[in-house]
This record gives sequence, C-alpha cells and structure tokens, in this order.
Amino acid sequence: KVITFLDTPGHAAFTEMRARGANVTDMVILVVAADDGIMPQTQEAIAHAKAAGVPMIVAVNKVDKPDADPSKVEQELLQYEVQVESMGGEVQVAHVSALKGTGMDGLLESIELQSEVLDLQANPDTRASGAVVESKMEKGRGSVATVLIQRGKLEIGDIFVAGSEWGKVRALINDQGQQVKQANPSTPIEVLGLNGTPVAGDEFVVVESEARAREVAEFRQNKAKEAASLASKGSLESMFSALKDGTAEELPVVIKGDVHGSVEAIIGTLQKLSTDEVKVNVLHQGVGGITESDITLARASNAMVVGFNVRANTQARESAKRDGIDIRYYSIIYELVDDVKAMMSGLLKPEQRENFLGYATILETFNVTKVGKVAGCRITEGVVKRGAKVRLLRDDTVIHEGTLKTLRRFKDEVREVGNGLECGMAFENYQDVQVGDQIECFEIEEIARQL
Repeated sequence: KVITFLDTPGHAAFTEMRARGANVTDMVILVVAADDGIMPQTQEAIAHAKAAGVPMIVAVNKVDKPDADPSKVEQELLQYEVQVESMGGEVQVAHVSALKGTGMDGLLESIELQSEVLDLQANPDTRASGAVVESKMEKGRGSVATVLIQRGKLEIGDIFVAGSEWGKVRALINDQGQQVKQANPSTPIEVLGLNGTPVAGDEFVVVESEARAREVAEFRQNKAKEAASLASKGSLESMFSALKDGTAEELPVVIKGDVHGSVEAIIGTLQKLSTDEVKVNVLHQGVGGITESDITLARASNAMVVGFNVRANTQARESAKRDGIDIRYYSIIYELVDDVKAMMSGLLKPEQRENFLGYATILETFNVTKVGKVAGCRITEGVVKRGAKVRLLRDDTVIHEGTLKTLRRFKDEVREVGNGLECGMAFENYQDVQVGDQIECFEIEEIARQL
C-alpha cells in the first residue's frame, strides 16, 4: 500500500506542470485552504482533473486556523460542478492540517478506498513505460530525468527512448536518494544514462535495442527541427510585417534554468505579458548553466540572458563581459517578471497628451524681410509661447498645424506673451495668414507608459 504523490506548485505560472500532473496520475488530491477558499489556480486544477478524466479527492487544509470555514469551501465547490459527499455527491473530502498532521489518516483512507473502487492494476512483467515528470542537467551526472513508471519494470541496462532523446539506464535513484536495481509500476525514479535532456511530459518507453532507440530518437528530432523551422519562419514573417506596420517592439531573451518545469513556467508567464505593441521573443531556452553559445546567440540578436537558479561558466562570463551582454540571475519568478515588465514598459512608445495654452486673433499682417509674413495679434485667452505647437483656424476650421517660429513684443523676441497683450507671430514654413484668423497654441507632453 505505497502511495506515490506527485506534488505540483500552486503558483499561477505552473499551469503546464499541473496539467501534466493530472494526466499521469490515477487520482487528483485537490488541496484547498480553508481560510482562502477557491482561488483561480484551484479552478484551473479542477478543469485539468476533469479534462484528464481522473477522480478527485478534496483535501481542505488549514482547518486548525481560527478563521477556517471548511463548509464554505464545500459550498463554493458546487459552482464548479464538484459535489462533495456532505452535499449529496460522490467526491470525498478530508479536513486536514498540514501543520499539525490532523486528518491525514482520513485522507490516506480515502485514497485507499478510491483505489479499490478504481481497481488500479499494472503489469510488472513487461517492458517499462511511463512519463518524464522533470528533467535537469547535473554536473558529474549529465542529463537526469525523473520518471514515473506507469507499467512494467525498469532495470539497470535497459535501453529506452524519452521523447526525442534516448539512453541506457546507468543508474536508478529512488526518492530517498538510494541507488536501486529496478523500479516497479507507480514508482518515481531518477534515471541516469540519457544522451540529452528530455522535455518534461515526454513519454518514456523501454525498447528492444540500441539501434531501435537511435532510430526513434532521430526521427523525433527531425520532426522537432521541421516544426521549429516552420515556427521560426512564421515568427520571422510576423516580425517583418510588424516592423513594416511600425507596430511591434520586441524584447529578445535567452532563458536557461535548473529544471525544465521552471523554464516552461517562465516562458508561459513572459508570453502572457506580450501585447500588440511590445512582445517577449524567447530566442532560446534550455536546462543547465549558461554557456558561451548562449552568449553568442544573445550577441547576434542583441538579447538579454536570463539564468534561473543557474550561473554562467567562466568562458560565458568572459564572453558576455567582452561583448557587453546583460546576464541576469534570478531565483524568484516574481522578480524576473517584474524586471521584464519594466523593460517592456521602456519599449512602449510614450503616450502623447496635448496641453492647451491659449488663443490669439490676427489683427493685421505684415511682410518682413528675411522673415516672411508676420501676423500682428492680440492674445484673447491664456498665453502663447515661442516654439510651441500652433493651429491656424479660419471660420473654426483648422487650415494649418505647425510650430511657432517667431514671437515678438514690439521689436524684441520674447519667450511668451500673456492674455490681453499684442504681439507679432510668424509660422514655420507657412505664409497664408489673414486678418480675422484665430491661432490656437498648445504643447505636447509625453508620458511614459506602464504595462
């Protein structure tokens, strides 16, 4: 009666991880805080469980808190078509406290009961297959994949394919950090011996020979390259059309992380920040430390390099320093998102706001040598400033918009003229002024925008 728990983070960024969790498990334990109730991530987890077609058990946590209200949580679940046993439904509920251990026995009993109802079985005497839960690159161990065995028995020496990567099992390490010789169904196990780092969520299958493993892996790699080239062609076309329209600004980034799940969550979060005017363009993503090739790519595209719980090697650091490439290190996803949001805000074109200054009426016009036609005016409202923007109105219709070239009081050039005073004005590159025309004077203020 060993139960394997696959824990997925509650942070909004880890949508993909929660979806994978629902797809590879036999049942979903939905953890809801008794003091918070149903949160957006809870709704999403319910949707994932329903989409995967797996039964659900609700664990109402933090029942020991003074403001806890488990019955309110049970009522709220009805809105999402989750009917618990106390409300006449079939979904089991356990009231628990992670802090004090209250109700844990009841939760385990619910899981056992549900597994008996489902009659969960797997054949241990066949070739192992399962799903890659997480993958990472470790110094001294190479590519390491955490695999959940769903059927069959995995043993040292087995040849396997994981997504577009293959390998031979060199070592198996269990959840206690101990080396074991085999892994049976429903066992989470770390597998060493991969030729590359697979993607979390990839199918893991033991095959009959190394030749077969190579063949399958190469076929999948070629398919992935074709898909990537089509995607890059599409993104290039959209980028060129956007540049032609003058609409899109891009923030190119290279992302490296400690595990695939974190990288995936970061990319998903950053892409949600993209708008019609400014987009995050993830040029490259990967698991492991930042290398010189990452810096080369960043230099070619003038991109920033992001390291999440990883660091750059010596060659990469020297190359980045030499080429002036920005490497930023993070360990908290919020800080990374805030920084990228600030950079994207800097790429947004500032908002332009028009500030009205004043009106003037043309009383007389003069031809002045080297200046051209000058309008003798009286300020009827507000002020007029030299260098400000002006509109010429004739019968309340705008016939010209431009800049004020000259502003004079008597023979002196002045900075501004106030209400009720007379002055001489000349427009930049415009001569058609008539007695009775009105001049509207205004300034353009630029305001920095935030995402």
